[in-house]
Amino acid sequence: MFSSLKVRNYRLFFLGQVVSNIGTWMQRIAQDWLVLSLTGSATAVGVTTALQFLPMLLFGLYGGVLVDRLPKRRALLFTQSAMGATGIALAVLTLTGQVHVWHVYLAAFAVGLATVVDNPARQSFVSEMVGPDQLQNAVSLNSANFQSARLVGPAVAGVMITGVGTGWAFLFNGLSFIAPLVGLVLMRSRELYVVERAPRGKGQLREGLRYVAGRPELIWTIVLVGFVSTFGFNFPVYLSAFADDVFHAGAGSYSLFNTLMAVGSLAGALLAARRGTARLRVLVVGAVAFGALEMVAAIAPSLWLFALLMAPIGMFGMTVNVTANSSVQMSTDPAMRGRVMALYMMIFMGGAPVGAPIAGWITDAYGVRAGLAAGGAIAALAAVTVGLVLAKVGNLRLSVGWNRGHPHVRFVPREVQEQLAAAA
Repeated sequence: MFSSLKVRNYRLFFLGQVVSNIGTWMQRIAQDWLVLSLTGSATAVGVTTALQFLPMLLFGLYGGVLVDRLPKRRALLFTQSAMGATGIALAVLTLTGQVHVWHVYLAAFAVGLATVVDNPARQSFVSEMVGPDQLQNAVSLNSANFQSARLVGPAVAGVMITGVGTGWAFLFNGLSFIAPLVGLVLMRSRELYVVERAPRGKGQLREGLRYVAGRPELIWTIVLVGFVSTFGFNFPVYLSAFADDVFHAGAGSYSLFNTLMAVGSLAGALLAARRGTARLRVLVVGAVAFGALEMVAAIAPSLWLFALLMAPIGMFGMTVNVTANSSVQMSTDPAMRGRVMALYMMIFMGGAPVGAPIAGWITDAYGVRAGLAAGGAIAALAAVTVGLVLAKVGNLRLSVGWNRGHPHVRFVPREVQEQLAAAA
């Protein structure tokens, strides 16, 4: 489960991200709370979130082109420094009482700009640290790292905001970037897997898009992730509405739903690390299970049944995320990896801003149960469709049988199934 941590360079990277991810979650909570206290407007909080994601939607593909041209470790040293400086600047403004809401907007947009390069660089740099054999495990542990921070960071931020104020949470986040920067500096260059960088030239963005379009295992994986993230991952809309409007239970239950989902996500990431390989059938089955569980949760009659379903929903959602991420990386030529991962992350992260208003409209018009059921149904239908398309492209047929007393469902090449039928 933790085999990639034997690699010294990756171990340094992982430990740095442990500290930095906690700081990132603390800043997210503190940032939203500060904007709400300055303006009293939930819309202003939404604007802050949108500004942080907007650069990835606008410039994400160009960030991928830069990542393919640049040394990734050097690029990460720059982006991590920039994000740390942004946190410290916001801390100084807040602690001195000079902060205004436009400062927070500017900081959120600046972090978003850094993310345009930082995200694809971090994603693709993993393969240079651990190589192809440990890639699935390392990607899974990165997700487990992020989900662990999701459990710790908001709790620490809540205590810090209540005790000493939001400015200290921003300061912790800014200083937390020292850990990954030290890790990057201490890495041994000779132990990194050498990847040929793309030369500077015209048409590299179009070249990346053509590359993805010509690879069914890439394009359909990204399409599936797009549907699941856009329509299935709108939990801020659904969970708050279930806690308040359906079960009339307040903020405590909303926090419980998110905590159980984070626990399930952490379990899903660790299980993916243990599997060691990324298979498209795991991606398709995980997405079908994720959508089906959302539909079941939509009709859950009691708060506790709904809460218990959050853990497996989080687990299968993380299975989809990790499997798709590692599958795309392992199927991509190293010289194209920055551009492909930029497209992947743009679709994955861009799904929420697009899907949230749609989910909100369905919830307002037909109720939150209908909204969650519709999101799950679309995710499951997309998974089934993508599975059938990939089976057709690969000339596969569905094989159903029994193996040691257990049902065994898999896709096999058409000629193999015909040989098995003839032998029977």
